[in-house]
Amino acid sequence: MNAHVPLASLHSRKGDFPGLAGNWAYLDTAATAQKPQMVIDAIARAYGPDYATVHRGVYERSATMTMRFEQAREKVAEFINAASPNEVIFVRGATEAINLVAQSWGQRLQAGDRILLSALEHHSNIVPWQMLRDRTGIEIDVAPLTADGRIDEAALEGLLTERTKLVAIAHVSNVLGGVADIARLARAAHRVGALLLVDGCQAAPRLSLDVQALGADFYVFSGHKLYGPTGIGVLWARAELLESMPPLQGGGAMIETVSFDRTTYAPPPQRFEAGTPHIAGVIGLAAAIDYVQAIGLPVIQAHEAALVTAARAALGRINSVTLFGPEDSAGILSFAVEGVHPHDIGTILDESGVAIRAGHHCAQPLMAVLGVPATARASFGVYNDLDDVARLAAGIERVTRIFGTGTN
Repeated sequence: MNAHVPLASLHSRKGDFPGLAGNWAYLDTAATAQKPQMVIDAIARAYGPDYATVHRGVYERSATMTMRFEQAREKVAEFINAASPNEVIFVRGATEAINLVAQSWGQRLQAGDRILLSALEHHSNIVPWQMLRDRTGIEIDVAPLTADGRIDEAALEGLLTERTKLVAIAHVSNVLGGVADIARLARAAHRVGALLLVDGCQAAPRLSLDVQALGADFYVFSGHKLYGPTGIGVLWARAELLESMPPLQGGGAMIETVSFDRTTYAPPPQRFEAGTPHIAGVIGLAAAIDYVQAIGLPVIQAHEAALVTAARAALGRINSVTLFGPEDSAGILSFAVEGVHPHDIGTILDESGVAIRAGHHCAQPLMAVLGVPATARASFGVYNDLDDVARLAAGIERVTRIFGTGTN
């Protein structure tokens, strides 16, 4: 890959992000992305001169806002190549989306049925299934990882049986950055009659998505990792699945008729969107999609891959640093410094204006596999450049001097 062109093409993007003022090297995008000014402006307009409720008012501004809200749904559908906008459910984030599937679709499961996860899943793709297990008696299987920290797809396929009803997998690991072969896993799941749910939180900001080509049955992601606002996310599911699922919450907007004797429910997506929605969040998410599409997801992916390559090379020259994950990880690099707690690494880097994540990254089972209590994690976005990589490396060298671990 020729990294020079994408790095050069994105070098000026820092100016789009007011949160990066003050020469801040922000390397925590996997936790949450900074917001470009156009997203901030879209949210401000939605709460200001454009504000009105949706799906209810007959006055002009409400009708206009309803149109913009549903246009945003269409934009999301196009972004992931859904067959229909009606397959797009707006939720608070990927966590709520997975819980919705577990509590609604999961009602059909019974004792003896199995769900298959992997060892690198985020807690949000573990705990909802454990809660379902505790209610129903289903069983959970866990696929191991390869030596370089990818999902061992062959081993995962070997764990599939006719009792497996769902495979729930991260598209991109939030700790190690490895990219799963979703199309392969979808085919394997479907061969035994299972469905596939994909946690796309780390994929949506950097990979071109086509849920139909991937063969997934459910796909979820959060807006705030996609340069959009917090409190908004997406659950996509195939139309026939949504039609078969009962609503999770009752209230306004998700009904057709209500009497004290009987209630009938609206079809999807309204069936799963009870109450007044996060209107400004949906508008902000649409603006964020516009932003990344204007750059191009392939350009973003290549840019972040080049930064990870540079960071691995720079940190790999420090003899007390251990790097985790595959070399071609997508925008994420986790590492450890011998004899130094990740929290201390993060604190020392912060003194130099470099922000990373330090901890278990909501992936404690993965930490156990890696044999560490926590890692330091640098994660890149469209606004990062080689200067940020150099500042990260200089900061880690300072860490080693402070703690006396030395460099090559």
